[in-house]
Amino acid sequence: MSAQQQSTQGWGGMGWGLLGVIGFAGSLPMTKLAVVDLNPWFISLGRALVAAVLSILLLLWHRSRWPQGREWGWLAGVVIGVVLGFPVFSTLALQYVTSSQASVINGTLPLATAVLAAGLAGERPRWAFWLWSILGSGLVVGFALWRSAHSGAGWRLSWGDGLMLLAVGIGALGYVAGGRVARTLGSWQTICWALVMSLPLLLWPVWHTRPQHMVSAVAWGGFAYVSLISMFLGFFAWYRGLAVGGIARVGQVQLLQPFFSLLLAALMLREHVPPVMWLVALAVVVCVALGRRSA
Repeated sequence: MSAQQQSTQGWGGMGWGLLGVIGFAGSLPMTKLAVVDLNPWFISLGRALVAAVLSILLLLWHRSRWPQGREWGWLAGVVIGVVLGFPVFSTLALQYVTSSQASVINGTLPLATAVLAAGLAGERPRWAFWLWSILGSGLVVGFALWRSAHSGAGWRLSWGDGLMLLAVGIGALGYVAGGRVARTLGSWQTICWALVMSLPLLLWPVWHTRPQHMVSAVAWGGFAYVSLISMFLGFFAWYRGLAVGGIARVGQVQLLQPFFSLLLAALMLREHVPPVMWLVALAVVVCVALGRRSA
């Protein structure tokens, strides 16, 4: 392959990756819109149910092969982390914190993914990697504590902060598991099969938490976004970018996600984003970038 072709594929991969990140960045603001009128359990599990139905249709149309052997185990990790864990805990967190505050904590997801991937793969990163990891995590937790004290609640993490940190940790597990199984199963096939696997776990809770009252069009719009974009199409663009442009290079695009999320929260939800929150987000992005470079 010529250098020009490699460059073209690299830019194409960056473009697909950026498209996926923009889609993911809208998840928290759109969930905040939906949670006003809809049960948080219905949102977090219902969006997976919608995406699972679409996945079945796509897999049948494409005649994709069934997963084999250890692929089922890695897919279970995707179900736990990406299909169930992150949506559930992040949606519950948004009952207590604003979308912009959750976006700052979510800024550690790329770093958490890198740390977990290093541990599962048995790699031995340099000391600088762990230094930036600790510093980035400390910034996020320290900011959450400072905001809690500033609001009069004392120097402690709120329920929303804790739930969002839990969402980040379990979401990183789903990313690592998905990255492993995608090597053999395929990129978009990975999220589709994970959604299909989760289908039996979704039917009863979604039906039980379905809305019993009139729901605003805005809330349904937020639910439609997280179902079609955040849980389905966004992963198509993201994994396509990783496949075309390379995981290491395109993965850096995810560092921009906190900025997109904060911008959307300010524009769509009219949330006040204080300057210190932008500074913290920038500092976290710098720590993540330097940490990944050190790895």
